[in-house]
Amino acid sequence: MTAALLAWSIFLAQVFLALAMGCAAFRVLRGPRAQDRVLGLDTLYVNATMLLLVFGMRTGSALYFEAALAIALLGFVSTAALAKFLMRGEVIE
Repeated sequence: MTAALLAWSIFLAQVFLALAMGCAAFRVLRGPRAQDRVLGLDTLYVNATMLLLVFGMRTGSALYFEAALAIALLGFVSTAALAKFLMRGEVIE
């Protein structure tokens, strides 16, 4: 019973994360301002990271965890660069 419950909860987590990614993609495509799009992009990369971690738990492969780490690092840097660009109009001073 415990293994079946774990498998079912991992499946539900994947479904809900995919729905959250769809909502974030909608905000990126439809955001009225640039700040809304950056926030949607930030949410999208966090959800993608979590989805890869759940895939890694489901399959037991360490490759998904490494890919999630790379996405998290690149997503943080891109969000910081986009926020600085929106505040000052340039990234590198």
